Amino acid sequence: MLPTKSRTDVAAGRFDWLTVAFLLGAVLLCYYLVPLLALVLSQPPGVVIQRLTRPAVVSAATTSLTASVTSAAIASLFGLPLAYWLARTDGRVKTVVTAVVVLPLVLPPIVSGMVLLTVVGPNTFLGGLAAANGLQLTRSVVGIVLAQTFVASPFVVVTAKAAFESVDRSLEYASQSLGKSRLTTFRRVTLPLAWPGILAGITLAFARAIGEFGATIMLAYYPRTMPVQIWVSFTTLGLENAFPVAVILVGIAVATLVVLNVLGTNPLE
Repeated sequence: MLPTKSRTDVAAGRFDWLTVAFLLGAVLLCYYLVPLLALVLSQPPGVVIQRLTRPAVVSAATTSLTASVTSAAIASLFGLPLAYWLARTDGRVKTVVTAVVVLPLVLPPIVSGMVLLTVVGPNTFLGGLAAANGLQLTRSVVGIVLAQTFVASPFVVVTAKAAFESVDRSLEYASQSLGKSRLTTFRRVTLPLAWPGILAGITLAFARAIGEFGATIMLAYYPRTMPVQIWVSFTTLGLENAFPVAVILVGIAVATLVVLNVLGTNPLE
């Protein structure tokens, strides 16, 4: 008869395995954290602050913030209705639409820029028509917004869809049974309950938009956004001159995580 393991032995074995798992995972954690700490600590704060006041850096930060807020607003305006429709619809059409929504997330950003140029480029019908009426769809803030919205808006749709699906349908049925319309039910019941998840999606879209590089540089090298300014500073003046803008983007990324934790919403779960 084979000897049976005591609970202590089993617990010890489990503890050993968890320790090994953590140590292996810690290698990856260090790979994440060490470069970030090296970036933040590589230069004295006074030097970084001084470089943050340079006109090129201020202009890039202003352009990025303005365009990203606009992109997040557009993504919310059109993405939330789509997310609600996906959350309350079943069938093959829903599967196809969801695949289309997710597609920009898996496309390489540079390819996203190429795709957009085939539609809004200066030599296309739409691009030429807009230019003839005094609106440049490329090499302008409009081009930046178009690029950012394409790559960032899926975060609003996917996250808001999950938030809407988490709302108990019986609450909506109860509201409608009391004579409330679907729109009133959405405004007074569904939206307030799903709002933390929706806000998380908008926050992610803003962070993704402000960090977008590939699609943006294809549509609008000028005016420069912060990622484009980082690239220009790195290629022309060296790594040290690219640090200030990079620190801003790291700060925005950290702020995004703080917002998501405060909301208690993790879209990746």
